Amino acid sequence: MTDSAPVHGTWEPHPAARWEDGFLSGNGHHGALVFGDPNDERVVVTHHTLVRPNGRDPRPPQLAAGLPALQDRLLAGDTTAAESFTDGRPLQWVQPFHPAFLVRLRQASGDCPGYRRDVDFTTGLVRATCTGWTSRVFVSRADDVIVQQVTGPGLTLDIDLDHRLPGAPAGLGVGHGAVLTPEGALLSLRARYPDSDLACTGVTLLAVTGGTTTLTPPGVHVEQARSVLLLTRVHRHTGELDVVAEGRALRDLLTGYDELLGRHAALHRTAYERVSLDLAADPAERALPGSELLKRPRSAALLERLFAAGRYHLLSASGLFPPRLTGLWTGDWNTAWSGAFTNDANLNLQTASAAATALPEVTEAHANLLHRQLPDWRDNARAVFGTRGAVAPAHTDGESGHSYHFSREYPLHLWTAGADWLLKPLVDHDETHGTRDPRTAAALAEVALFYEDFLTRTDEDGRLVVVPSYSPENRPAGASWGTLNAAMDLSAARHALRTAAVYHPGPDADRWQALADRLPPHRINDDGALAEWAWPGLTDSYDHRHLSHLYGVWPLDEITPYDTPELAAAAHRALELRGAENDSAHGHLHHALIAARLRDGDRVAHALGQVLDGDFFHASLMSAHYPNRNVYNADAAHTLPAVLIEMLVQSTPGRLVLLPALPTAYPSGALRGVRTRFGAEIDLTWSPDGAAAVIRPGRTTRIELRTSSGTQSLHLIAGEDHALTLRTW
Repeated sequence: MTDSAPVHGTWEPHPAARWEDGFLSGNGHHGALVFGDPNDERVVVTHHTLVRPNGRDPRPPQLAAGLPALQDRLLAGDTTAAESFTDGRPLQWVQPFHPAFLVRLRQASGDCPGYRRDVDFTTGLVRATCTGWTSRVFVSRADDVIVQQVTGPGLTLDIDLDHRLPGAPAGLGVGHGAVLTPEGALLSLRARYPDSDLACTGVTLLAVTGGTTTLTPPGVHVEQARSVLLLTRVHRHTGELDVVAEGRALRDLLTGYDELLGRHAALHRTAYERVSLDLAADPAERALPGSELLKRPRSAALLERLFAAGRYHLLSASGLFPPRLTGLWTGDWNTAWSGAFTNDANLNLQTASAAATALPEVTEAHANLLHRQLPDWRDNARAVFGTRGAVAPAHTDGESGHSYHFSREYPLHLWTAGADWLLKPLVDHDETHGTRDPRTAAALAEVALFYEDFLTRTDEDGRLVVVPSYSPENRPAGASWGTLNAAMDLSAARHALRTAAVYHPGPDADRWQALADRLPPHRINDDGALAEWAWPGLTDSYDHRHLSHLYGVWPLDEITPYDTPELAAAAHRALELRGAENDSAHGHLHHALIAARLRDGDRVAHALGQVLDGDFFHASLMSAHYPNRNVYNADAAHTLPAVLIEMLVQSTPGRLVLLPALPTAYPSGALRGVRTRFGAEIDLTWSPDGAAAVIRPGRTTRIELRTSSGTQSLHLIAGEDHALTLRTW
């Protein structure tokens, strides 16, 4: 629709000086963070399994015997009762995520004119070039290996594996290996964790073309070569890794760089190219390097590139697991908040675009994490609440799904909404694809069983009470964190029970529906806002980064302007009153997602502006948690595509809403390939003169269409395109 297409990559005219600015590649298992320096090329190697033992006790606290007494005290008005509901152990974080090592290639310093580094989102290829030198790095989805090729006339390089990254523990047991091979050399680095039988070992195979290779322990010296191809893998393990066997496995992949890239790109490109966004940006701005574009926070070209980068990084971080707080990457052993999967907000925000932007790979990674940990969720339910079923933790390192994080202000083992919140993306996936994954069905049944056993207390009106209850990570004014009837807990319990009933028709469904019907309604407080706690006497605390109480608006469909206008108005009032607390990126973009559901385009634009104006993005287009690029964190990078989708297209199994919250700053554009929860693919274009959409249904259904022109019913037939012409203003 424009003279030039949106840019599917980014570039810089200088090497990265900080690891945070390094370009990223990943396959959801291995990650690579690339500096692109011709004189000292460094690639930070990461892997989702790399978490450092920290001596924590991962068992959930055995508290079930004391639960009835706690419930009695909370119901009697003791607002601080939950502050002692613990087994007395000190606060424990999950095992922290860390990098493995650097693959380092050094040559004599010198000028390298014509320098440029870039990353191609369509292939995942990170490249740096200057006159006479090229470095290419990608992480193969086909072969699960980090591939790096350096070419140039007369390459003379010192190559080694270097564990000396910021924060590396002094007590690491580091061992190097280097042997010559017919191809070139095999390098290894083992780092054994202090006071542990666990270690991580990386192995790099070098295939050298031309010149000579000599050992210079702990690495090698390459003289006058035409090219060097490096294949790297890393493993976390007990005992010792068989480096020779790993070398043989890498040697089996030596079919040539182009073939390695081709196998990978076929998988990566297919996923990445399913959806695209065009905001009719200025072609001159589209040509700018990312660091220059970031200086123009109101540029449509910036938003296009951040949308593309967000989908690219989200796809690249998702495989074995979904993204951590830092995605799949870090250059520092001291990752904030342990680089965990933080479940009470961040993980779901980061993966929010997966269904709509056609990335089932992300949802499958999310499912991998959840289903692997379901036995631990059962332990949480039994140990803390004395029930059947499953309760999800607020944090996990990927190994343990046990809930053991407790401090006075973070009694995270009291959070019962987590299982429904985490399973919601899997339900969205099933609706989008017209399937019902039996694993999701089984997990939903377990959550319903938990509520059957847990929801036993009632108020004076005979309504069920969620007690104890917790609204991440806030508390009522003048009260403590563990309390009663948090709005998120009420929404989650209702949704979990009713969704489980849909997946399991029959007597169980009838019982679960009846239980959901006994939960109390949401409360509207004296400010006209949807209250964060639906219990008399609990007063809202508005200045907080989390918006957990508006779970019914987003991602649920419990509260909408169409079906529940009074509650939607109260939710909007709650959004108006909400502060930004510490300006965390996830708070601003969570705000934007809810505003979009409530059809408030101005509020969406303001929340987006807080992030775009706040210097949250590094030159890599990975983001930070706080303004001024403070604390490397993937929340903004991965969540932003979901915000842009929600302001343009929203869907439920029976409804389509087009252009519900379009900011006036983007009067023209095209969104192509977006998926809906009623099983259709949509191409949408808009301009000041009007809008048009083509709906490509994958199954026959009837839906309600909502636009600025009003409401109409559409009968969609599988395989038959349906074209619409709309007014936009």
